[in-house]
Amino acid sequence: MSLETDATRAGSDSLIACHDCDLLHDIVPLSDAASAKCVRCGAVLYHEKSNGLDRTLAYTVTGLVLFVFANAYPLMTFRLEGRSQANRLISGVYDLYAQGMWELASLVLLTSILAPLIYLLGMLYVLLPLRLDRRPWMLAPVFRVVQKLRSWAMLEVYTLGILVAFVKLADFGTVEPGIALYSFFLLIFALYASDLSLDPRAVWSRVGAKQ
Repeated sequence: MSLETDATRAGSDSLIACHDCDLLHDIVPLSDAASAKCVRCGAVLYHEKSNGLDRTLAYTVTGLVLFVFANAYPLMTFRLEGRSQANRLISGVYDLYAQGMWELASLVLLTSILAPLIYLLGMLYVLLPLRLDRRPWMLAPVFRVVQKLRSWAMLEVYTLGILVAFVKLADFGTVEPGIALYSFFLLIFALYASDLSLDPRAVWSRVGAKQ
């Protein structure tokens, strides 16, 4: 579906710029699963996602529950000659800090714990009131920060570190995966599903409707 451009209305909330060629187009309602394309270059401008906010809210709540489990229980337990040691998600941060690598410890803390937590809480702060037909305080700046923060929640990268540690430790003793490990993997899928179902236009349109 193509949209007509109207450059004289550049300040209107009903306009969207093409991500590839910057041509302005009017935003018009679409049928479910339909896409709007640029009339100049053919790039996809936006998709219509049915019940996108509800699904994103559901994935966000699921992600918060999984986040609690991922941090409250051990990721894995290492057993060697009758001794055992349980490691949690925060254990890597403690170990790096104890070895004097506080910069790396801070980065791991940010990308594996703080960024995902703040992202999930921020999404809940934005979506839940909108679902209840309310507008939370500072919604616009909070939503902008949350969207930028998502790129810092690098759980996928941390997962590679967990898998490498799992394989290396298995050469020396018995490694038992914990509840937190499964929760951590499911959390990655919950965040990914949240990203796919989120339609920022729907959020901003709800904001405009309540002004």
